[in-house]
Amino acid sequence: MQFESVIGLEVHAQLKTKTKIFCNCSTLFGASPNTHTCAVCLGLPGVLPVLNKKVVEFAMRMAIATNCKIGRKSMWARKNYFYPDLPKGYQISQYEMPIAEFGHVDIEIDNYSKRIGITRIHMEEDAGKLVHDQKRQISFVDLNRAGVPLIEIVSEPDIRTPEEAGAYLRQLRSIVCYIGICDGNLEEGSFRCDANISIRPTGDEKLGTRTELKNLNSFRHVEKALHYEINRQKEVVAGGGRIIQQTRLWDPLKNRTLPMRSKEEAHDYRYFPDPDLLPLVIDEDWIAEVESSLPELPNKKKERFITQYKLPSYDAGVLTSSRELADYFEECVQTFPNPKQVSNWIMGSLLGLLNAENISIEASPISAHHFAQLLELIDKDIISGKIAKTVFEEMAKSGKSPKQIVEEKGLIQLTDKCAIEKIVLNILDQCPQEVEDYKNGKIKLFGFFVGQVMKKTKGKANPQLVNEILNKKLMA
Repeated sequence: MQFESVIGLEVHAQLKTKTKIFCNCSTLFGASPNTHTCAVCLGLPGVLPVLNKKVVEFAMRMAIATNCKIGRKSMWARKNYFYPDLPKGYQISQYEMPIAEFGHVDIEIDNYSKRIGITRIHMEEDAGKLVHDQKRQISFVDLNRAGVPLIEIVSEPDIRTPEEAGAYLRQLRSIVCYIGICDGNLEEGSFRCDANISIRPTGDEKLGTRTELKNLNSFRHVEKALHYEINRQKEVVAGGGRIIQQTRLWDPLKNRTLPMRSKEEAHDYRYFPDPDLLPLVIDEDWIAEVESSLPELPNKKKERFITQYKLPSYDAGVLTSSRELADYFEECVQTFPNPKQVSNWIMGSLLGLLNAENISIEASPISAHHFAQLLELIDKDIISGKIAKTVFEEMAKSGKSPKQIVEEKGLIQLTDKCAIEKIVLNILDQCPQEVEDYKNGKIKLFGFFVGQVMKKTKGKANPQLVNEILNKKLMA
């Protein structure tokens, strides 16, 4: 029997507000344990939550960016469960009436595009964090994260492969970063997801029993965990067993999922309206104001790059993967209006450098202005492409402009035809056997002669002139 997988993702995005969702405590990451807390965070008796307006605005931004319908009235609910990092014994969230529903995002993968439905977006507070002692069997509770604002984005079960799940997550991360509501940092947990996965006979409409995967802190882990779990479920069914509804942890060291606990249903949390918080009412004017403040979104920017700059779809996708990278590209093009050449160098040399150094485009040691200057020097035949690589490396190390480096190191390209011709004749005179072999059909030796000329000129000779003169002299 052939099976297909059915995947739904629950994505939590930590919002970039300065203070928590229901109090004035800082949301800054990395502070000493339990220093960003107050009576509200700690769940002390008699305190009342006060809603942070910025949290609502950020949730609305995401709702609009993902084509959701914003509810004019939404309700707060208490999600009841016991865990040491949840001091109140419940989490303030939304359940029956979330802030937004019925949206979608479009993804592109391989040679096809697909629309993934979004069931709902709701706001909630984060829980604290347990820190486990590696030497003793004890754990510590850090409540700095308790009360940090989150939005949860729940997809429809429209995803069929781990690769589609990865593409969907990357698209969501790109959107939250573009609209400035989340830094998208998976390592720090500010952008994380849980995956629900089930299998069913191909063509069947009925959903199978699902498992939930946790501990997925990278796109690669999400895809690997889903592949493993799909195969595990197929093996269980093929062996005559049945899938148990449970929560499973991904172990990246063993590359497998492990059972954690039985999977809860919504009724297990005993949701009920929070009596300390009034219903949230949003008017049309506020929605219009938020909508007008949104920047150009990734898919729209990609379409514009293809149309305006005549770039291939792949190039446009890479360049618009982050708002900062797209801005860097456009700043370069303003100075050096050759979009394809700018794209090639950014995707090759620049991104190679940033990836090797593990730094973001915002921290690039080479400014967009200097980057464009380098391409201008190549275009005007002041330096060769080979020399440009050397200049690029020096720019990254020193922060100097390409013009300054070229002048200081004497790297200006040799374009004097008579001087190059003299060097070519000298080399041919020194290599009579190679010249004879070339004329007898060993045409691969042409590269040898080019290399000798470039070595003699320390890479400064204009490659086009070298090729032209060598062709002429070897044919004589």
